[in-house]
Amino acid sequence: MGKNYKIAVIPGDGIGPEVAREALKILQVVAEKEEFKYETIEYDFGGERYLRTGEALPGSALEELKEVDAIYLGAIGHPDVKTGILEQGILLKIRFGLDQYINLRPVKLYPGVWTPLKDKGPKEIDFVV
Repeated sequence: MGKNYKIAVIPGDGIGPEVAREALKILQVVAEKEEFKYETIEYDFGGERYLRTGEALPGSALEELKEVDAIYLGAIGHPDVKTGILEQGILLKIRFGLDQYINLRPVKLYPGVWTPLKDKGPKEIDFVV
C-alpha cells in the first residue's frame, strides 16, 4: 500500500464546487489504481464565507494548510464581492504564505482533438500559461 495523503479542498465560488467535486472523483479512481489513500479536509473559503463573516481567510488557515500534502482549489470570485478582495485575501495570501508563487498551467495539444491551432501539431507548440 502506498502513502497516505492529507488534501485540503477549497471549492470556492461559482463553478468551483462542481470542479472540485469532479476532481475528487478522479482522485478516487487514481488512488484505487495507484494504491494510495488520502483524506480530505474541506474549507469554506470564498465569497459566501466573506459575505457571512467579513473575513476572506481566517488567521489559522495558513498554519492548517501548511500541514497538508496538497490543496485542491476550485475557483475564487463572487458577484457580490468587490473584485480583488477574494483574490488578495485568499489566493495571494495562500500563494505567498506557502511560498507557492508560480501559477503554472501547462498546455498540450493532442492528436485527433479539434483545436483552433489545427494547422500546428504537438511538436510545433511549446506553450505554458
